Amino acid sequence: MEKILDIISAKVSQAFAQAGYDAAYGRVTVSNRPDLCEFQCNGALAAAKAFHCAPMQIAQAVAEKLSPEDFELAEAVKPGFLNLRLCGSFLQHYLQAMATTPDYGVEKLGQGKTVVVDYGGPNVAKPLHIGHLRSAIIGESMKRIYRFFGYHAIGDIHLGDWGLQMGLIVAGLREQQPELCYFDHDYVGPYPEEAPFTLAELEQIYPAASARKNVDPAFAEAAHQATYELQNGRPGYRAIWRHIMRVSLADIRKIYDNLDVHFESWLGESDADPFIPDMIARLKAQGSAVESEGALVFPVAQEGDKKEMPPCILIKSDGAVLYDTTELATMVQRMQDFSPDKILYLADKRQSLHFEQVFRAARKSGIVPETVDMEFLGFGTMNGADGKPFKTRDGGVMRLEQLIADIMDFVRKKVVENQIVPPEQVEQTAKQIAMAALKYGDLSNQPTKDYIFDLDRFAAFEGNTGPYILYTVVRIKSILAKYGAWQNLSIQAPESQSEKELMLAITKLAGNLETALRTSSPNVICSYIYELAGCVNKFYHETRILGEENKDRQAGYIALIALAKDILETCISLLGFSAPERM
Repeated sequence: MEKILDIISAKVSQAFAQAGYDAAYGRVTVSNRPDLCEFQCNGALAAAKAFHCAPMQIAQAVAEKLSPEDFELAEAVKPGFLNLRLCGSFLQHYLQAMATTPDYGVEKLGQGKTVVVDYGGPNVAKPLHIGHLRSAIIGESMKRIYRFFGYHAIGDIHLGDWGLQMGLIVAGLREQQPELCYFDHDYVGPYPEEAPFTLAELEQIYPAASARKNVDPAFAEAAHQATYELQNGRPGYRAIWRHIMRVSLADIRKIYDNLDVHFESWLGESDADPFIPDMIARLKAQGSAVESEGALVFPVAQEGDKKEMPPCILIKSDGAVLYDTTELATMVQRMQDFSPDKILYLADKRQSLHFEQVFRAARKSGIVPETVDMEFLGFGTMNGADGKPFKTRDGGVMRLEQLIADIMDFVRKKVVENQIVPPEQVEQTAKQIAMAALKYGDLSNQPTKDYIFDLDRFAAFEGNTGPYILYTVVRIKSILAKYGAWQNLSIQAPESQSEKELMLAITKLAGNLETALRTSSPNVICSYIYELAGCVNKFYHETRILGEENKDRQAGYIALIALAKDILETCISLLGFSAPERM
């Protein structure tokens, strides 16, 4: 189904051609003066130069060719603008087509294509903290947006499970319990099925070992050696690694499930490790990888660079592989496993240099062909009221689990105090409102920008917030429930300005969704549904929907708000949350 702007532009282009001018000047935009008109075309100003004719003469000639069945206003105004207002019947037929076409007629731009969305990126054995929040929320939303447009979208968590943190845990555990069989070179029997540590103990071992490596060179060397031996297959260390994975992943899955964030691929750096030897051999053979001070590097600097572009370090002088190496090997694996048309990476924007290096290496080596798009979406930080990265009251980094619990407590208290729902519905309703507050509060900001985390504002039922959007959806649901059977009703032509404004807002759906997809910006959807919700509420306050005596007119009202509700619910699902039945 064509977007409404494309349909209007086609009609105006045809009018330009009928008036004797080039149809290319007929592009229409939404008016920047809604008090004067709904749409505008400025093509006559440009056409005047090409045809050596006054802009007003061209605009007037074009206006005369436009059908009154489509436009209730087609007016030329100085110095040559063409102001347009659509007929109500035009809007009626367009919205009826939206209401009866799957997914509102939005074109499936990704049909037959595959996209891998790399988001999450937690390090195993470390608790998830608020630094993981934006990646999870933005990544999940982008994956859902791709899926809506017909892509086969694969969310890959890309676990950090193969680096120095594993060697630190092994070294730390060895000092605490040296008698364990995992450290005995002569041990040949099966290793225990139960881990020699709990999740809580694991989360104490790592930070203690990490701090110690900075002040104890001998311990740091032991951790590096443990990492090397783990990556080279020492059985005892591999057994410890499997324990770490089992214990840690259960907790990671629980927290992401609680956020309604889900991954189709639970692969990590360790899964890419088997691809490294062949990849290194290939890079050496093609001359991409070269020796430098005992290390193996991949130079990626190129002529015209305006900043220093360091090489990718593939193998350190001590034989250890690094983040760049596993990143490239992961690309090899993804090309083999998924044959994607695009890979979208989400990470802190401070990692932009790393991804630029790796993307260049992937292209130069042929690991990722030119036909496959690679995009890095670098996001800003979530800050406290002081404008600095959000911290706990004692100045530490807040655990993600704790942040979710705090938001739930805050919202639950409001739900109970205001008696929004019966006691048995409190928990589910509070969860839905809390997720709307948290996710909309994040996603309504441009991903690349930092933002201030303000729970009081995010959880408010008024203003540009998730709960306000939910409240609008619930208000419509309440009206529909009181009306009765509301499915399969027909849209009617608008009779009031607020009704027409609501209809015009609905027509913007496809354009906004396509913009969100093209620019990797879920905030575009937030802006759209905030505008749509405002139009719904204005229409509600100015219209006696359930009190309307004309049953045909009332049915048209119901059909219109039902379509608005469906679109709002579709959009909040793309953002990663849902609406309760009551609020």
